[in-house]
Amino acid sequence: MRPFAKNDPWGEPPWRIDFVPPKRPAPRTADFAIVGAGFTGLAAAAWLRLLAPKKSVVVFEENHIGAGASGRTGGMVLTESAAGQLSGLGDVLAGLKKIHRKLKIECDLALPGAWEIARNDLAETSDNARPLRGPSPIHWRDSGDLHVVSQVRGGSLNPGKQVAGLARAATRLGAVILEHSKISEIRWSDSPELQFAGGSLRTGKVLLATNALSFEVSGLTHHAHAKLTLAVRTAPLGERELEAIGLKSRKSFYTADFPYLWGRLCPDDSIIWGAGLVDPPTSGDLEEVNVRKGRSAEILKKFRRRLRNLHPELAKTKITHEWGGPIAFQQNFHPILAYHPKSHDGVVLGVFAGHGVALSVYLGTWAAEILLGRRDLPHWGRLGRAGQLDF
Repeated sequence: MRPFAKNDPWGEPPWRIDFVPPKRPAPRTADFAIVGAGFTGLAAAAWLRLLAPKKSVVVFEENHIGAGASGRTGGMVLTESAAGQLSGLGDVLAGLKKIHRKLKIECDLALPGAWEIARNDLAETSDNARPLRGPSPIHWRDSGDLHVVSQVRGGSLNPGKQVAGLARAATRLGAVILEHSKISEIRWSDSPELQFAGGSLRTGKVLLATNALSFEVSGLTHHAHAKLTLAVRTAPLGERELEAIGLKSRKSFYTADFPYLWGRLCPDDSIIWGAGLVDPPTSGDLEEVNVRKGRSAEILKKFRRRLRNLHPELAKTKITHEWGGPIAFQQNFHPILAYHPKSHDGVVLGVFAGHGVALSVYLGTWAAEILLGRRDLPHWGRLGRAGQLDF
């Protein structure tokens, strides 16, 4: 079992990843190369091998599997993109369950639904939201009376188990996963060549699945913004406490207005809460952010105070974990699924704006089918200008 380092500058999430890919020498050639071993890259690798078992697939990971956003998310599962339902997207949750079934993944997926909460009944809700029937079970003090205004399909899963399950499936199906293999450059020519510390690899097609990291390699420097989003986990609560704060139904929740707040219950009745975004330093390198220092530490301190003021039952709640995870946005909040700016031999997938737990796996399989020539790129996935994001 591989825990996150206790001295990690982004903090220690509660998840564990119980799979380490076997060490193998880096091949010199491959039919497909994938950069990034998170939800997206691992799902694409497994799906490529499932659909085309005679094609070789190599996954490059700068750190270890799930070290980026995938292992640091809160694990809340939502059914649409951050921009709402996209044309032709289909049923993300049904698709996720199908992928889990085909790849034999067990990750504590639970879909009891999710609540959209707000201070105002006129807050804009999701495209697939249904009005709440009856009184709101939640009444929290948070810049007004925060209460349930609608409900949507959704739920939660264990991100560590999903990462491990996808990596295990990709390996079982014959993909090669190379950890601690940072891609320093891709030379786009008749046959793309990936440069890394151990040498180079020639390939036919490349999937860039680095999400909020390595914008330069993925060609997203001028198309997306990266930030660090923060989360905490409480100690387990009792049934009386859960009923008092309105979470006995175990539904996940997120605000439809600002200030933003989201959360979900874990199987042991602890609660994960998230809010707050930290900008990268002037260097633009998110890896320089330390959640225990400076602005990040101040935001976490205010967040702890905010949580304990939500409801009297939360006033003395113990916080067991605090951490941050990278998150990427483009101005229209659409995910990116497009050709690399320098070559149609490269496909870029990422920028899920906080909706990546299900969507990244679902679209990872789309990317595999695009690389195989079995699916076209969606019109909504094209690259846009980064612009200025105002939260």
